[in-house]
Amino acid sequence: MTTIRRGDPPNLKNVRANVYHHFVRVDHPGSLIFLSGQLSRDSAGNLVGPGDMAEQTRQAIRNMQTVLEAAGGSLTDIVSLVVYTTDMRQFKEIVGARTEFFREQLPTSTIVEVNHLADPGLLIEFQAIAALPGDGAAG
Repeated sequence: MTTIRRGDPPNLKNVRANVYHHFVRVDHPGSLIFLSGQLSRDSAGNLVGPGDMAEQTRQAIRNMQTVLEAAGGSLTDIVSLVVYTTDMRQFKEIVGARTEFFREQLPTSTIVEVNHLADPGLLIEFQAIAALPGDGAAG
């Protein structure tokens, strides 16, 4: 049986406990899903939310949701998340949009500022790992 425990050590303050956990322990996962970087593109490949960090964040998360559903998972199965952004000054917008989707069962998370993403106009990219329970129940 899969068990997933998310938490924060009592002696290490999590200053953004509404965004991530310091650790996620997954024992006996049924399956792991490794997501390629997801961008702010619609189903036709067009940029969504030009110049709007919050909307680009939402679209990239919606794309992660689509990919996970195709692989048999959901956003709640994400245990690790890496976020690449071209502008860390918009951190509050990123977190605001992100918390619309991630409120419970938070993943571990890292955010990194980069100079550029794959194409001009892209402001954010998400890469994730999801763990599916072995008993067939979503996690």
